[in-house]
Amino acid sequence: MDVRAGWLIRRRRARREKMELSALLERCRAGNELAWEALVRQFQARIYGVAYHYVGNAEDARDLAQEAFIRLYLNLALCPDESGFLPWIIRITRNASIDHLRRKKARPPAHDLAAEEMLNLRSPGRDPEELYAADARKRLIRRALSELTELNREMILLKDIQGLALEEIAAMLKVPLGTVKSRSNRARIELAQKLALLAGGLAGETAV
Repeated sequence: MDVRAGWLIRRRRARREKMELSALLERCRAGNELAWEALVRQFQARIYGVAYHYVGNAEDARDLAQEAFIRLYLNLALCPDESGFLPWIIRITRNASIDHLRRKKARPPAHDLAAEEMLNLRSPGRDPEELYAADARKRLIRRALSELTELNREMILLKDIQGLALEEIAAMLKVPLGTVKSRSNRARIELAQKLALLAGGLAGETAV
């Protein structure tokens, strides 16, 4: 499955989530504990993946994901509905992660994204060869992402993995929309180039 196909799957899934999210948020604001647990389950892997992208440490990422949900819970009355919710919670997670790094006086390390937040490359079949091929593609994309610049990796995370609109990314990063568009294009080009180089290298190794 290529990047485009994975993106389409995530966009369809996002539309289904939005259909249920409004009612879920309404019940959370009313103090429904079961609704809150459902909301956390729905977004916890995604929020963990965002945090891990920035801090590169599983334990820190879990703590930051928990912190993000605490901030969300304390500000349920202020959080936006449906389409604005995902950019809002991702912004909270990103800010918490950057604050964490500033406290540690360290720059974000260039680590792979969490596996559960990678492109959806799971094979629907059970054939061992298909499973192996799917795992190989996942490793290839993971390696390519790890070799991107930090800026381009963040653009792929926000736009292609998390599915945010360019306008939402511009608002989050506080940069002009045109800048986000050019950054997104450069990030995709760099990712495609890295994938082509890595795939070519693997093919050469296999042929030897």
